[in-house]
Amino acid sequence: FMDGLELSRLIRRELPQTEIIVLTGHEEFDYARQAVNLGVAKYLLKPINAKDLLKELEDLSGKIEEKRRDEKFRRQYQLDMQEKEQGDRREFFNALVRGTETVSNLLEQAETLSIDLSAVWYNIILFKARSVRHAPNEFSRSVVEIGEKMSSLQEEDPEHIMIFDRVLEGKAVLVRAESEEELKNAQERFISALTVFLQRFPNVRYFGGIGRRVMRLSEMSVSYERANHALAHLYLYSGSMFLDSEAMERTQAKGENADDLNLSDLRPQQVDRKRIREFLMQGEKDEAVYFVDEFFSDLSENVLKSAIFRNFIVLDAWFAVLEMFDEAYGRHGELGNLKEPGPEDMRNADTCKAYIVRLLTDALEIRENRAKNKYNETVREAVLYIQQHYMDAELSLNDLASRVNVSPNHLSTLFSQQTGKTFIRYLTDLRMEKAKVLLKTTSDKTSVVAMNVGYQDSHYFSYLFRKMVGMPPTQFRQGREKQDEIL
Repeated sequence: FMDGLELSRLIRRELPQTEIIVLTGHEEFDYARQAVNLGVAKYLLKPINAKDLLKELEDLSGKIEEKRRDEKFRRQYQLDMQEKEQGDRREFFNALVRGTETVSNLLEQAETLSIDLSAVWYNIILFKARSVRHAPNEFSRSVVEIGEKMSSLQEEDPEHIMIFDRVLEGKAVLVRAESEEELKNAQERFISALTVFLQRFPNVRYFGGIGRRVMRLSEMSVSYERANHALAHLYLYSGSMFLDSEAMERTQAKGENADDLNLSDLRPQQVDRKRIREFLMQGEKDEAVYFVDEFFSDLSENVLKSAIFRNFIVLDAWFAVLEMFDEAYGRHGELGNLKEPGPEDMRNADTCKAYIVRLLTDALEIRENRAKNKYNETVREAVLYIQQHYMDAELSLNDLASRVNVSPNHLSTLFSQQTGKTFIRYLTDLRMEKAKVLLKTTSDKTSVVAMNVGYQDSHYFSYLFRKMVGMPPTQFRQGREKQDEIL
């Protein structure tokens, strides 16, 4: 039904990794040229004897194995470097949304990280998810799977979706497109697919804050600010949802948050202390200003004109902090330098907001400092586990996080802070040191040394050893042998 070239075209399309040998009686140049253009590995003319054919097959078999090995190296290296890459990408995202970098600097950084920022329209979605069965920052397999799903959605639509890991602050999604309509569609597809996946996890609470669509990289800070304001409702609402900041702005513009509310009309849930308690338990210092802005946005100006109400809201925030510290630490003595509210803090709406932002920020800093001893112990436990299991080729950050019962993102941050190295760098350094000892003190083959320090592939081990030590394992061992001869 078809000739060899047509078959080769089909194989190239359906099974691109397959190597093809053409064995033919055609000596025509055009036929050979077409075969070469198809990427045929060998073009052999008949007649050919069995010995020569077997040699060609053996040669090609060696090339196939070399390609497979190179591909395995590439995948392994990508995994090993993933943590560093995430850190670099996180720093780039922070630079992107700070609004202080020039566009040329951003484009230069993006090129270094192989990030394509070319588009006309942009938007940012900030996302958090946590298991209600676990304490904040505890390891949750469900949350890990959600992160993996977000990465797969990026792979399915790399033209529009870009995911950035924000460690303790969750994930950031950069959506980009050539038109506003295309941006809306890409954004809706991503949110819809993720929401469907999230329905598998009834014990996970999630929240997404959608920013404002912008047309310039220099305006990314605006989109980020609006996304943060929307995300702050995570601590104000009890459910799971994606909240669009532009829809919020349209609602406010229509006057649905009217300024004619009397103090007697104030709804209790608007000033529910549980909102502040929720934020104190799960929030981060950098989120305090957004949380307070949205907390106050539910209140009318007329209500905030009331001195009685201003006193109430400030004191209520103060007592929420006292309650949390009492429950967590036993006594108010843990309050440190927290400033008690005074008359100057209740003078007007702005002084109220400023005081509560400062109060919550300081309280969260105390919470973090109090947790340091626990975190130090967590990192010590993690380091001990690595030292005992470095020879396990499957050892990963996720595996380690599950062992010490801390979320992978949180462990990554703690580990870097406490040791000065990323997890993968610490593990690689440890393995190389153990390998050097084995090379100096045993006559084991390189492949055996590789297995004993956690590398199933001796070629990849040799590649890493040369990269980290500056010479291949054989040369390192020869240096030892020469030393022995001198001694």
